Amino acid sequence: MSFSSKVKGELSLHFGNGRHCEIAEIAAYVNIYGQIAVFGGNFCLKIQTENDYAVKKCFTLLRNTFNMIADVSVRISGQKRQTKVYTLLVRDAAAILQATGILTIEKEQKKLKKRIYPPVVSSICCRRAYIRGAFISVGSVNDPEKNYHLEFVLADLSAAEQLREYDSLSNRFQSGGGYEMDVDVDKVCNGLGIPAEQRAQEFDSLSGGEKTRANLARLLLEKTDILLLDEPTNHLDLRSVEWLEGYIQNFRGTVLAISHDRYFIDQIAQRVIEIADGHAEFYSGNYSFYMDEKQARFDLQMKQYEQEQAKLKQLGYTVERMKGWGINNRTLYRRAMSIQHRMDRIRKTERPKAERTMKASFGERDFSGDVVFKMKNVSKSFGDRTLFSDVNLLVEGGERIALLGDNGTGKSTFIKCLLGEEDCQGKIQFGPTVKWGYLPQIIHFDHPERSLYDTMLYEKNCTPQMARDRLGAFLFQGEDVFKTVGNLSGGEQSRLRLCMLMDEKINLLILDEPTNHLDIASREWVEAAIEEFEGVLLFVSHDRYFIEKFAERIWLLEDGKIRDFPCGYQKYRSILEHEAAAKPAVSAAPKPKKERAKGGTKDADKLVRRLEREIEKQEQVVADFDRQIEAASADYQELTRLLGEKEEAEAALMDLMEQWEQVQT
Repeated sequence: MSFSSKVKGELSLHFGNGRHCEIAEIAAYVNIYGQIAVFGGNFCLKIQTENDYAVKKCFTLLRNTFNMIADVSVRISGQKRQTKVYTLLVRDAAAILQATGILTIEKEQKKLKKRIYPPVVSSICCRRAYIRGAFISVGSVNDPEKNYHLEFVLADLSAAEQLREYDSLSNRFQSGGGYEMDVDVDKVCNGLGIPAEQRAQEFDSLSGGEKTRANLARLLLEKTDILLLDEPTNHLDLRSVEWLEGYIQNFRGTVLAISHDRYFIDQIAQRVIEIADGHAEFYSGNYSFYMDEKQARFDLQMKQYEQEQAKLKQLGYTVERMKGWGINNRTLYRRAMSIQHRMDRIRKTERPKAERTMKASFGERDFSGDVVFKMKNVSKSFGDRTLFSDVNLLVEGGERIALLGDNGTGKSTFIKCLLGEEDCQGKIQFGPTVKWGYLPQIIHFDHPERSLYDTMLYEKNCTPQMARDRLGAFLFQGEDVFKTVGNLSGGEQSRLRLCMLMDEKINLLILDEPTNHLDIASREWVEAAIEEFEGVLLFVSHDRYFIEKFAERIWLLEDGKIRDFPCGYQKYRSILEHEAAAKPAVSAAPKPKKERAKGGTKDADKLVRRLEREIEKQEQVVADFDRQIEAASADYQELTRLLGEKEEAEAALMDLMEQWEQVQT
């Protein structure tokens, strides 16, 4: 047996990862050896070869994949009648030809194609299967001096051209990163929280937020040198934002991002550019540095301004005195005018503008008792989908609670169940003196055509002066009070709703994404109002700056359960990181010791079978790591750990293969 025959025999025993790989290998046999004819409206397929491995493998594949038993015949040819020619015949091969893309139906017309059908070899495993079939059919390996040489000798010129074209396209595909694209797509989509079912939808059918995430994913996959990001954290949950931060931190190019997410800026920014009053100010650092430096610059400018004003005031006083004395003394008068000219030439520092602050406070209602509300065995489902179940929680006076969780887990629905806007199972009981105020994520006004002023007059039943005062406290001043509510921005609507809540004398404030679509100034204004509130605060937010500032207790909605963390955001993050690190790692299979066969052929066959079973198990271990790596693509630390363990598993697999080869020899 030649070296090539031995290799082909080994390859013929190998099967792909599924039906798609089997179809790809069948396509190679049909394209290289196949002859197609039409009899009585049926497509007949004949494969003729002198290679017994090829005909046996093709017969097995057709039986396993299409449940077809082909007719096989053998004839003896050659001068010494030592050559066997095998003929494999399938009398109705339409299903095979369609599956391999050789037969297509276009406008009710059936067409045969000789080129490789791209979808058949779209994945790496299918390409390997096609090449395996091609090599078993016509490949040759020569190894006279351990210098391996691979050949494909084809009688059919069109098949040779087809393989040559495939080789060229395969090289282009590889150089363009095609083999890594599927992995990259999964990594980015998993990181940004784009589920697999959504990836199959048409772009026009997506919501605005889903389109934003899809465009962001497309941008990250382009692998450019410069990323221009405009509010990239909008519509992303905490997990996705953290993944994006890690991605940008490891991005080797330049990133220019516009963002109102202060925590995000702190994590990614090395330089901040502030545009205000038509001017750009540059700060070399992240958001925290920018805030400190901005205050330092303000203080310095104010000090320079005050010193300058004091000097000008003193010089002005001197000029006036000398002018008075110089009525009868021309020398003193000329000196006074000289000082006046010097004052005019002095560069005058502009008085720095202090940012407007909101002076607002809630009219809080007295609270008596310890219990604000309690939930017992509360559950909520929509059809077969359970958002949360068996929730048991107790809230007492003075607490500030953040409700966290990924997008779509049911946080807003939980709030609506608490307020009675959604039906649920279980029991929810409020304290007798509790009065709540609610700022929803999507703000609605019954009369959007009214002005802010009229809205306060009619809906809050207050006097004109009270309406002016309350609107002014929330930075609605001058002509701003006559804007129609429907024309307000998202931040202005949030401020107006908070302004309306201020007079309701509440002791439980519930907020659903209060900083969504707000610029940094508006976020700080909202925070200033909330900071003055001394009642119980319950809020849903993805703004980590806001969470860190207010949360003293955290509820995590995950997998239909609510975990209660009696701590702030930083300690909560530390607990989660510790739990992730403590998870038992999936260890790679230990490297088996090399064994030598004892007792002749029978024992050797047993060893071969045992090694083959171990190889199969180890291949499954490697495949399991691939699935874990895909699932953990949003977690850089976990991903690094899994990649290292996969390498160990692959090394163990190679060791087993080496033992198998040694036993075979």
